[in-house]
Amino acid sequence: MTAVPAITLNNAVQIPQLGFGTYQIEPEETRETTLAALEAGYRHIDTAQMYGNEKEVGQAVRDSGLDRADIFVTSKLNNGAHEHDDALKAFDRTMDDLGLDHLDLFLIHWPLPGEGDFVETWKALEEIYRSGRSKAIGVSNFQPHHLRRLLQGSDVVPAVNQIEVHPYLTQDDVRAFGAEHDIATEAWSPIAQGKVLDDPTINRIAQRVGKSPAQVTLRWHLQRGDIVFPKSVTQKRIEENFDLFDFELSEGDIGEISALNRDERTGPDPERFNG
Repeated sequence: MTAVPAITLNNAVQIPQLGFGTYQIEPEETRETTLAALEAGYRHIDTAQMYGNEKEVGQAVRDSGLDRADIFVTSKLNNGAHEHDDALKAFDRTMDDLGLDHLDLFLIHWPLPGEGDFVETWKALEEIYRSGRSKAIGVSNFQPHHLRRLLQGSDVVPAVNQIEVHPYLTQDDVRAFGAEHDIATEAWSPIAQGKVLDDPTINRIAQRVGKSPAQVTLRWHLQRGDIVFPKSVTQKRIEENFDLFDFELSEGDIGEISALNRDERTGPDPERFNG
């Protein structure tokens, strides 16, 4: 079985750098698809309250036959639960739905600039963290100014910031801020919902190294230090997305792919999205 590299978070918790994402996987497909990912070797599963499939993710983890300590599970707080007490109750529901004794990582899903104070929401996550029910806490879709405000008003530095990152949206400023403050970057939409797979530069590199455009793009993420969790519902693609550790991109390849940036989002802009 291929050993996936681990990233050590700022509280010494280790997270597998390659995981499996469950966004837009229907609940009725989630258990079997997640089991297929675990059988393929993935040991990091990313879900969220918003996805509506936490129960099925938890069922797959329990049914896998693997030791719970060997599987890293992430979930995220829904946008309607940012009030302190609501956040605590929402976390309780997540734990009930997952049917697990602890979570490895719990995130604020969106900063919601027009919907109250995410610093107060973070204080609820700090309580969850101190209770030991989640081994690490973090944020998602936060920009540098959101992170500055959070750091000024709280005690616990987020372990990760999960943001949209791909060759057409390299997010260098957000990633640099994270690196400066020991906040790991997780990349969602890592292949830009498939948009980058027809890119001539990526295809030329893929032909040279004998890999698919998706594999080259995911390898670019890994070599830059991003934590990435591609999603698929097909066995072949699940396995292909895991097959990233028998080749390396050159520094020139990394530079060429990074130069494709055009600040193009596939998802909402965190500066304007309010849930």
